[in-house]
Amino acid sequence: MLSSLQEEIINLKNEKNGIILGHNYQPGKIQEISDFIGDSLELCIKASEIDDRDLIIFCGVDFMAETAAILNPDKKIIIPDYNAECPMAHMLSANEIKKAKERYPDADVALYVNTLAEAKAEADIIVTSSNAIEVVENLDNNQVLFGPDNNLAKYVAKQTHKEIIPIPEIGYCYVHKMFNIGDITFKKEKYPNAEILVHPEADMEVQDMADAVLSTGGMISHLKNSKNKEFIIGTEVDLITRMNREFSDKIAIPLLDDGICKTMKLNNLDKIKKSIIDEEFQVKINKEIAKKSLKAIERMIEISKNK
Repeated sequence: MLSSLQEEIINLKNEKNGIILGHNYQPGKIQEISDFIGDSLELCIKASEIDDRDLIIFCGVDFMAETAAILNPDKKIIIPDYNAECPMAHMLSANEIKKAKERYPDADVALYVNTLAEAKAEADIIVTSSNAIEVVENLDNNQVLFGPDNNLAKYVAKQTHKEIIPIPEIGYCYVHKMFNIGDITFKKEKYPNAEILVHPEADMEVQDMADAVLSTGGMISHLKNSKNKEFIIGTEVDLITRMNREFSDKIAIPLLDDGICKTMKLNNLDKIKKSIIDEEFQVKINKEIAKKSLKAIERMIEISKNK
């Protein structure tokens, strides 16, 4: 049952002809009032399809709201907390990409969606953790500048014939870097029948011990279709919140109880209510940067929809 505050938010959203998009890492109370919940790719595709709403309330972090704004230049995109940033997205600047392109002039540039708009403007195409291999395979050149997550770059490199060149040299998600092989050994001893699912942002030795390496959307699909009943999940803890709400016949166990993205948790119900009333904080992108970024984002969406 929804709380009175949750119901109030839904009513305010409807009055403004708005839609609430929530990332899988948002707290359960926000997931419950979201019109759509998904991973980065799913949210990109959903944002590209919104044509009947005036206001998009994006419950996630900065680069996600920026992507929604790029795909919806005529709509107002708001994020409940202005400080909800993705640390990894800030690890790769547009200038660093330009320098890498000078060193590797024949390389394609495939950037993780976890980048800021100014970086996306320097990309040939955008990828997510769920489609990175497929997108890279569709590129014309054998050399691919890939960033900012080094572990995702290594994951892709293992499964493609292309030469993957990571940019920057050190780029990572601090949440997924928390996981180690000791965590897997401990949880596997406690839950010997559980399948181990980890995110490709985890270190390679952690990926190697997993039964499957999947995006958050891929993990949701895996649970939905699997006959197994127990799963150890190596990603941010609130994906497990969603899993246990949607799959009551199965048990999802966090690989690490404190695998928490702190900036994802900056959004809360009070801030969402205020953001809808005040229509802030509005996400605005420089027009030239938005125009250049749009090409790379749309190219990714086209490949993903046609697979």
